[in-house]
Amino acid sequence: MKKRLLAWILAASMVMGLAACGANGKNSADSSGTEGETAGTSASAGELEEEQTETEASQDSGGSGYQTTYGAKQFDNVKIQVELFDRSNAPEGSTITDNRWVNYAKEAMAEVGIDVEFVAVPRSDEVEKMQTMMSSGTAPTLTFTYTYSYARDYYESEGIWDLSEFVDGDDQAVNLKKYIGDECIDIGRMPGGDLYGIVARRATVASHNLFIRTDWLEELGLDIPTNVEELTEAIRLMAKENPDGRSDIIGIWPLGLESGATIYPYVGTIALSFMKNINDERQCAIQSGLEYYADEGYRDYIQWLNQMYNEGLINQEYFAQTGEQGQSYIVNGQIACFEQNVGYNVDILRGSLLQALQANDPSAEMEAISPMYSSVYPDTQYTDVYGAGGMIIFCPKTASAEEVEAAITYLDWMATEEGGFTIYHGFEGEHFEYNEDGVPMAKDGEFNSIDKDWLRTDMFLVGNQGYFQTVEDFNTSIAADNPGYEKYVIDDYTKSLEGEHYGGYQYMTAPESQMEIQTDLDLLRSEYMVKCITCDTASFDSLYDEFITKLEAAGIEQVLEDKAAIYDQVRGN
Repeated sequence: MKKRLLAWILAASMVMGLAACGANGKNSADSSGTEGETAGTSASAGELEEEQTETEASQDSGGSGYQTTYGAKQFDNVKIQVELFDRSNAPEGSTITDNRWVNYAKEAMAEVGIDVEFVAVPRSDEVEKMQTMMSSGTAPTLTFTYTYSYARDYYESEGIWDLSEFVDGDDQAVNLKKYIGDECIDIGRMPGGDLYGIVARRATVASHNLFIRTDWLEELGLDIPTNVEELTEAIRLMAKENPDGRSDIIGIWPLGLESGATIYPYVGTIALSFMKNINDERQCAIQSGLEYYADEGYRDYIQWLNQMYNEGLINQEYFAQTGEQGQSYIVNGQIACFEQNVGYNVDILRGSLLQALQANDPSAEMEAISPMYSSVYPDTQYTDVYGAGGMIIFCPKTASAEEVEAAITYLDWMATEEGGFTIYHGFEGEHFEYNEDGVPMAKDGEFNSIDKDWLRTDMFLVGNQGYFQTVEDFNTSIAADNPGYEKYVIDDYTKSLEGEHYGGYQYMTAPESQMEIQTDLDLLRSEYMVKCITCDTASFDSLYDEFITKLEAAGIEQVLEDKAAIYDQVRGN
């Protein structure tokens, strides 16, 4: 096992070293910005003058220049490209770029003279693909990422458009602004008001759950754990004395412990119970993403993981295990407790794991439980949440102004009932019926999963988790997509929001100092988290101290100072 661990650490170092050469956001942005600016200005002076004349004429007549509300303008066969995640899950007879729903969108946009081409990007390496397309000048008209700092950096390098002139007018993008709301719109703004991207609105900020085999708890006579001490004891008993009599049980699979270019424990419900700065909103915002250095509680969390590892309660080669392997352990009844994305136990996109487990063991129960009460502040539960915004969508400078105008019109259509609502929910009578409260309820979850659900969340760009007006609407509707498992879905989403919320600091943009050393920080974190979790207990303190020393040498203290300045500027403190 030690040889395998060493091999993994060396491999990770090589991967991260290569990433440092080609995946630095600033460098990519500089490259794409130069190329994009050239492409954007190479149309010819005559064409640019014509565009300017059209804009001025529109403004003189009382309009806002570019007409981006769907139906407000008939375009002249303007072609745009729209990025689309490819999860390799298209049903038989369809492809990611040729199916009922992309064709539906194409037909709707053709009615206003917009020709839409969808560009498939593998979900597993979307960041690297996005950076490559930006640097080569081949990025789609509508490109997106979940890493806001990349988009902002591209804007500062003049590689993407300021979208304010396409959105901010009273008659512009009316449907889009109504659906997203000012809070999300403003997340994509620079301090001076420039709009470098359109941020999708989350239907809910629910982020993660802690899942546990409640049938085993019941058979062992254990209550649902409410704090880490109770959780630890429950994990031990389920692993060592599980009612199924198995000797191969993995006690706990914490959030983030699977192989990849970076591998480290994320801040989830277990980690939050250790955090010592949790009651200080300013400090939490500043340390967010850097808790491993800035909060002693994170060190305590890693030491707990070290304890679990040395007791054999964590997979002994977790650092070489994939997410798919983790899922196989779950459905085979081999994991007692795990942290993952909200709804992970029944999410059809992730394989309906509970349903698969119960096919093997009908008596099995794997349910979300409430967040752990804090070990530091025992009367309080803390849960991690997403920010109000999801992905950020931007337009490279390689697109012309008219193409950007058409692209924003596409997003505006996506915010309508004809557009995004239908893409997500389907057609009344075929895919759903309205309940007494006017919430769309799926008619046949199995049919829907094959016909549209495999694609709907990725096509609905302006909203994460789907087209919904309220959290309650989302919970009710999404539960209907899982017939027979509605209770699990409701419990997942409601329990994940219990207690005090941590995270969602979307106003905290990454400073330049962080962008410059982020790859180094990620590499150090990946390397030392594996070392600190897998070492013998006597070596933990010295290894973690060594980790802290190397972070300081890399420049992490300057990053925290710069983040503090950003917080004080934005929040007015």
